Amino acid sequence: MKYLHTMVRVHDLDASMKFYRDALGLVEVKRSEHEAGRFTLVYLAAPGDEDAQVELTYNWPDADGQAEVYTGGRNFGHLAYAVQDIYAACRQLQEHGVTINRPPRDGRMAFVRSPDGISIELLQAGPALAPAEPWVSMPNTGSW
Repeated sequence: MKYLHTMVRVHDLDASMKFYRDALGLVEVKRSEHEAGRFTLVYLAAPGDEDAQVELTYNWPDADGQAEVYTGGRNFGHLAYAVQDIYAACRQLQEHGVTINRPPRDGRMAFVRSPDGISIELLQAGPALAPAEPWVSMPNTGSW
């Protein structure tokens, strides 16, 4: 048995790519358009770790331009990524307009949410970094 990917449905593919690719730093591994089924699949992975992928499934709007609305992202749980510098990763996300829902006050763990409400956990690779501002004083925002 081999792990392949985790699939999440997204409402706005452009907004999701800005989050997963531009802000979070994942790379696009593969993309396929399925005209008959009216959906697009985009596979992303952390740089150098193409074996662990997230599949974004974008179901195209219907003939009237109506798109399906997805709710309940929290019942999914979360995706988790190890990062080399949790503080730098959170700064990069903030620079892209992403809210840090659970700041890395402990130098070890943070949570953010995708545009579709999917919870993303960031974990410091190796030992926790020394607690530092502004993270130590930053309160939680929303749910994570």
